[in-house]
Amino acid sequence: MFDSFSAEMLARIQFAFTVSFHIIFPAFTIGLASWLAVLNGLWLKTRNRTYLTLFEHWKKIFAVAFGMGVVSGIVMSYQFGTNWSVFSDRAGPVIGPLLAYEVLSAFFLEAGFLGIMLFGRERVGDGLHMFATAMVAVGTLMSAFWILSANSWMQTPQGHGMNAVGQFVPEDWWAIVFNPSFPYRLVHMVMAAFLTTAFVVGAVSALHLLRDRANPAARVGFSMAMWMAVIVTPLQILAGDLHGLNTLEHQPAKVMAMEGHFESHPEGAPLYLFGIPDQETQRLDYAVGIPKLSSLILKHDLNAPLDGLDTVPRADQPPVAIVFWAFRIMVALGFAMLGLGLWALVRRVQGRLYDSPLQHRAALVMGPAGFVAVLAGWVTTEVGRQPYTVYGLLRTGDSLAPVAAPAVGASLLAFVAVYAFVFGAGTFYILRLMNRLPGTMGDDEGGPTRAAGITPASQLDPDAYVPGE
Repeated sequence: MFDSFSAEMLARIQFAFTVSFHIIFPAFTIGLASWLAVLNGLWLKTRNRTYLTLFEHWKKIFAVAFGMGVVSGIVMSYQFGTNWSVFSDRAGPVIGPLLAYEVLSAFFLEAGFLGIMLFGRERVGDGLHMFATAMVAVGTLMSAFWILSANSWMQTPQGHGMNAVGQFVPEDWWAIVFNPSFPYRLVHMVMAAFLTTAFVVGAVSALHLLRDRANPAARVGFSMAMWMAVIVTPLQILAGDLHGLNTLEHQPAKVMAMEGHFESHPEGAPLYLFGIPDQETQRLDYAVGIPKLSSLILKHDLNAPLDGLDTVPRADQPPVAIVFWAFRIMVALGFAMLGLGLWALVRRVQGRLYDSPLQHRAALVMGPAGFVAVLAGWVTTEVGRQPYTVYGLLRTGDSLAPVAAPAVGASLLAFVAVYAFVFGAGTFYILRLMNRLPGTMGDDEGGPTRAAGITPASQLDPDAYVPGE
């Protein structure tokens, strides 16, 4: 069954499958944890129960997503010791401590305060509960810090040496942690997480506005999500541009693949909007481009020369088609997010933010956009690094454990089956929670919502203050 696939390809597919499942949960919980902290702070400051209603509603969703993220993350660590044991041996002295710091600082911080955030309001008081909520948010950001530091070192390695047995050994931890691509990738990823959460919240709120445009919880959620879209999306586009310039400096072959530049352009390179990369013939078929715009974006000069993949040996070229299209999906979704944010801004100025069913349907359709953009960006980054695990220093083929293709293929099938069942059920449950109107979970007489002092949705004041109106 797996005769046509090498062990390396199957191991790469397996890791890509598991990391794709994993990344969507942190991308959601990083932003959601920060939003919960904001909601809790607004509740304590204003005592507007709409904020408390939203907090209690979304904290349940956060708890489920956080648990699924933890479980899916554990699976990946085992693959370092099975399919990629040579990589673990070679790069372990550098990567191992960075991942350990993530567990010791970020994960312990999140896990230590998560219970207080979820269940401690009536037991510890508002002050400590707010502190715990903030610490969970800080923990998710610290987790992103260490994970991206480790991955960025694989993209732009520095601060290390080599010992007698060929292992990467740390020489300057400051240089390792704050490697050249790390600041750009951290900012880009954190803002991507915020936008992912914003568009999920916006979609859920839009759904409830379509059912009842006077619902105050849906109004607050939609308003805050659209503010995030219109403010953060332009910053994300700017951060992406700076990240691209950094990538051009340190990983030029990746940018060549992103741009579809098989040929060098000594007098200004075009920006290709569309094309079908053919790596075998080293050309971009059916290309549609804007002359010299790529040079303007990447070099800030219309006539600046740009090298193409004809300057890179074929054995060192990344898979162009995957990188080319993943990058365009990410960029297209980014501009779609900006468009929805600007549309909402216009409707807000007109005083009709909650009276536009067409816009609410558009927001509902855009709900998964953040997840797709994150996955597309991750594919661009990781596939664009090929054929290396540690860029320019350790090839992917030399990182593989001595495993047979049938064994890797069998475990891949097992992962697909288990993930489909476990995470399918978890995702279905999250969608059911989102489908329920905020304030209706546990609204039975004497239920947990009333015990927390939350006004049921049916009793909320439709004219309650909504920020930004």
